[in-house]
Amino acid sequence: MHVLVIGAAGMVGRKLLDKIAANPGALGSDIDKLTLVDVFEPVAPAAFAGISNTIAADLSDPGIPEKLIATRPDMIFHLAAIVSGEAEADFEKGYKVNLDGTRSLFEAIRIEGQREPYRPRVIFASSIAVFGTPFPDKIGDEFFTTPLTSYGTQKAISELLLSDYSRRGFFDGIGIRLPTICIRPGKPNKAASGFFSNILREPLSGQEAILPVDENVRHWFASPRSAVGFFIHAATLDLEKVGPRRNLSMPGLSALVGEEIAALQRVAGDRAVKLIRREPDATIQKIVAGWATDFDTSRAAKLGFKAETAFDDIIKAHIDDELGGKIPA
Repeated sequence: MHVLVIGAAGMVGRKLLDKIAANPGALGSDIDKLTLVDVFEPVAPAAFAGISNTIAADLSDPGIPEKLIATRPDMIFHLAAIVSGEAEADFEKGYKVNLDGTRSLFEAIRIEGQREPYRPRVIFASSIAVFGTPFPDKIGDEFFTTPLTSYGTQKAISELLLSDYSRRGFFDGIGIRLPTICIRPGKPNKAASGFFSNILREPLSGQEAILPVDENVRHWFASPRSAVGFFIHAATLDLEKVGPRRNLSMPGLSALVGEEIAALQRVAGDRAVKLIRREPDATIQKIVAGWATDFDTSRAAKLGFKAETAFDDIIKAHIDDELGGKIPA
């Protein structure tokens, strides 16, 4: 099986590759070719030495999707995007990368299939940002996709394209609407949701973090571990069971910022909590105010997708995976 991972240098892409490397049968078949693509050249896990090809390229640049699809990968993970805050700040870049790049990829697959029969599986990273207020108490998959950000709009359009191209038989696609992934390792990025991770990650490492919103802000979360699990499960799922509605909101947990902080205190103590500094940011507050807060993900759960149910577990997963199992002294 030839696997193509677009956005392979990102956090989820790296963790996905590490998980597959540790469990070679995770995708249901042996991998005999692996192509990794990102704007910065990805690094392939050692387990894939000899069968991997790493490429530094922007999916939205002319000719790149066609070049990638000419190799006829059997399974495509499309994880590439610019994040919500950057997509809002740079309108043209957001549409170029998040929408034009995605459509060009889908079109390259369709055109390749006209030359000779070809129907790969496409696993697309979408987002709960496709939903906008006013919300019901719990958002089901049948709720309107009426996003209130450019990022959410770009993802919603891509979801429609994925459903239509799948309906037409050009590929077999599934869209994974990710919760906010928390705790993200590494340094803060330009995502408007970044503070949800920052107020936990930095204090766990003994560093100060800024909280730009009120503690009563509620949001929907899952860990990086769960995100990787979503994509692996989607890769092997019988999509006939999914039916024509190919985009699914993933399981997660609904929590207040104050509940995040309370979980941090339980796991890491008062010292960590004292490193959180409150600095209200009107721009971030406006963006976050239009985000979803709770979901009914029974459809995804019935299909076998799973996530954490307690915020303490999200924090402990970060400590295990990123801090060697213990909080730095």
